Amino acid sequence: MDKRMGVVSVIVGNRQQDAGMVNDIISRHGELVLARMGVPCRDRGVSVIALIIEATTNEVGSLTGQLGSLPSVRVKSSLV
Repeated sequence: MDKRMGVVSVIVGNRQQDAGMVNDIISRHGELVLARMGVPCRDRGVSVIALIIEATTNEVGSLTGQLGSLPSVRVKSSLV
């Protein structure tokens, strides 16, 4: 399968509950991540993470599926 570049957007609604697992999952898929930016939005009670990735569609599916399985996490991906 060909690797494609893209962006994975992650919104964490409950940092105390899910931040540790989010970081663990991203670390396990670290070979896919070219860059990462995180912004805590304390006034809204959420954190936003943007990942620039290079991966196959199967690898993206694994990453986003694991992140999306966490209760307070919402994930979207866009590949080009």
